[in-house]
Amino acid sequence: MSIRILQPRIMLGDPHDCTDAADELCVQGAIYDTLIRREGTRFVPALAEAWTVADEGRTWRFSIRPGVVFHDGSPCDAKALQASLERMARADKGYTLGSPAVWRQYLGGADYQSDGLDLTVHLAEPMADFADVLVQGLIVAPSAFEALDKGEAMAHCGTGPYKLVARDDDSIQVSASGVAHWPRPANNELTWVREPDAGKRLCAVAEGHAQVAANVDPAAVTTPDMTVLRYRAPVAIIYLLNAAKGPLRDARVRKALTLAVDREAIVRDVLDGKGEPLCGFVSPAHFGAGAGAENGDGISYDPEAARQLLAEAGHAGGLTLDVDCPTRLPDEAERLTEVLARQLALVGVTLNVHIHEEREEYAHMVRRKDIRDLCVFDSSPMSTFRVLYEKIDSRVAGAWWQGYRNENVEALIDKGRRTVDTQEREALYRDAYHLLQEDPPWLTLYNPIRAIAFAGDHPGVSMPVDGVPDMRGLPKFEGTQNG
Repeated sequence: MSIRILQPRIMLGDPHDCTDAADELCVQGAIYDTLIRREGTRFVPALAEAWTVADEGRTWRFSIRPGVVFHDGSPCDAKALQASLERMARADKGYTLGSPAVWRQYLGGADYQSDGLDLTVHLAEPMADFADVLVQGLIVAPSAFEALDKGEAMAHCGTGPYKLVARDDDSIQVSASGVAHWPRPANNELTWVREPDAGKRLCAVAEGHAQVAANVDPAAVTTPDMTVLRYRAPVAIIYLLNAAKGPLRDARVRKALTLAVDREAIVRDVLDGKGEPLCGFVSPAHFGAGAGAENGDGISYDPEAARQLLAEAGHAGGLTLDVDCPTRLPDEAERLTEVLARQLALVGVTLNVHIHEEREEYAHMVRRKDIRDLCVFDSSPMSTFRVLYEKIDSRVAGAWWQGYRNENVEALIDKGRRTVDTQEREALYRDAYHLLQEDPPWLTLYNPIRAIAFAGDHPGVSMPVDGVPDMRGLPKFEGTQNG
């Protein structure tokens, strides 16, 4: 029996492109392994049994698990691993919506030493958080590279517990790969099926027609025949603020917007309560955020303080801001902007809204830094360092950076990338978190609450911290067999 997994979308692109789509990542995670993987907030062995870090985070040495082969029978050794990392670093790879070559900025210029099962990576720059990249670095059989470059749909070949056996526009099927694995999955065959309607996905599990339904209504009720797992997605729903020109160059105005927003009311009125307020630039699950992200770290709804800051900045008579708003991603963007406009009007801020229907062109507009005063966006990397480096550091001026500069934060980024000790580095990022509360680069609003349903009673089931369902860790479903 194949385990049926219902999702809004069916996706499986190039494994070395960068995506934050859980619908795709969960399929990739069944087919491919990585050198190391994230377990809770720790990094644990995967294809690498052990590793060491030296030279202030510049040199990483990995001992590769022996006896592992790709689905085509070729050996998964240090040279194969090197080939995957080099492919990730290609200028035409690592492409996510609107932002090319995501991985090249970390792997570009790296030197490698491959000897049997020993792999050494010498990075061009120190990166003590390199593990954050490696947990997304899918290891692909070099024999598949040419076919993948041609876009062949069945070219996927990894070392994961499942291999791709069939796919079309509405489904993807994988079966046990025969590769010795750690741990061994409980189910031999999985089939992802596209079902756009969330209600139908949930009903299919409740009625026994499917075993898993992703992205269902968090208000759904657990029954003896179905487990509904609710979780806080780490993606941050935000407005990027144009700190390069216009009134939001002034930190007082940016802070005023932060104080003028009632996040509890936004979660209630926009999401029907299906979210958690977010005051900081990363979620509570992120490295270095800790309790600060959970309790708001001193940021609260204070419209009077917002009015005072606006007056100090020369806007006592009111302020008009232009906002760019897409029609999807997040799908609630238009409703969110309506509610935000009502809240900001109470402190004398008027929003002129500009709607954008083409989401990819919208992303390119943001990347080109052609936004007006602010724009609806999200921030998804689970890596605190990547968020700081790619989105906040003015010296990098990354794809989503919008003119913000804070030299004290940048000094902490520099220290963090060279601090191998985990506790010391976490303390540095916590300091950066506090600084960004006082001088916010974005208007941060909430993390969505999402839910996934499983057929049967599974009290021990949990969601990984990154919010991507772990298909290799699915429970054994009643009536299925494992040969």
